[in-house]
Amino acid sequence: MRSEKITFEGSDGQLAARLDLPIGKPKTYALFAHCFTCSKDIFAASRVAAALTDMGVATLRFDFTGLGQSDGEFENTNFSSNITDLLKAASFLGETYEAPSILIGHSLGGAAVLAAAAEMDAVQAVVTIGAPFDPAHVGHHFLDHEQEINEQGEAAVSIGGRPFKVKKQFIDDLKGQEQVERLRTLNKPLLVFHAPLDQTVGINNAGNIFGAAKHPKSFISLDGADHLLSRRSDAIYVADIIGSWAKKYISELQEVEPKSALKSDENSTVVMEAGDNKFVQKIDSSGHSLIADEPFKVGGSNTGPTPYDLLVSGLGACTSMTIRMYADRKKWPLEQVSVRLRHKKIHAEDCAECEGTSGKIDQIDKEIELKGELTAEQKTRLLEIADRCPVHQTLHSHMIINTSLH
Repeated sequence: MRSEKITFEGSDGQLAARLDLPIGKPKTYALFAHCFTCSKDIFAASRVAAALTDMGVATLRFDFTGLGQSDGEFENTNFSSNITDLLKAASFLGETYEAPSILIGHSLGGAAVLAAAAEMDAVQAVVTIGAPFDPAHVGHHFLDHEQEINEQGEAAVSIGGRPFKVKKQFIDDLKGQEQVERLRTLNKPLLVFHAPLDQTVGINNAGNIFGAAKHPKSFISLDGADHLLSRRSDAIYVADIIGSWAKKYISELQEVEPKSALKSDENSTVVMEAGDNKFVQKIDSSGHSLIADEPFKVGGSNTGPTPYDLLVSGLGACTSMTIRMYADRKKWPLEQVSVRLRHKKIHAEDCAECEGTSGKIDQIDKEIELKGELTAEQKTRLLEIADRCPVHQTLHSHMIINTSLH
């Protein structure tokens, strides 16, 4: 993943943003709206964005006006200005990169995406996370100051341990939102996430959102999660579900089966290029599907093991199978075999057993763990048997590889 710092014009000055991009060409774009008084860098936003980029989804997250690193004063903003910021973010993406097809909102950001989605023609899927049904729900932060705000027009309040000035226009704007009508006319697939024990926005909000929206709609319970998705596993789970769910509605996320005149059978393996990234390979080996790739550091997308990883995996599997067959035949109490392998290139002069003394050669180190009530003699014998596995023998033999055009 790579991340770019970006600014664009918002409802009152420049908005600070971050565009998280996958390695290679993005399949599609998503827009993420953060929670009330949070920022684009809150853990939930950054973790969900990172997981989405692993799926090929470029994700823009930004600070609403007056928050984080964006221009403007929070006291002069309201829910309507948040909606404007969202629309401007979507326009920026469309003009500079590609219009977002996925719209994601966390907490009050979720209420904002529900309000703005109908005005974004390119959006094909809408997601809320711990969102309030009624934007006015955030008024619970100001209950102790309600009289002061009504009488003085504003008050200094503490939200999440930070001071904010809240004006009467902010609360009045929250109360004037028509969320029920917006949900009824959303006309876009909706995915609602909510934690049953959310102490900030109660689970009943998810029920009201789900009930007011029309199909297609889905609900996912975030059992054990908190409102801010502060556990890494919860944020990753949300992103994984978004990626899987969105495939149904966004064609760019649907995997296109690579075509080839070469077909595998029970005695052959077919490997073919499988994606936009130049290194991703689809492997069909006797009807079993695998993926091969390279790590990020060499330009790959790290979606599967490298060719050398697959090579040593075959050796490891063969080693384990051979040990198991021998131990079973001898009726020895072997409970489990594990093999760890490492491949590296070493200088020939460093290898005492090598015939040549120049250049580099391949070295594979095998570390074997044997569990069970085995004697020292049995372990020694199984270690000897490990090097007799067919793949080990093949790698040590003179091999003929014939290459031809189909």
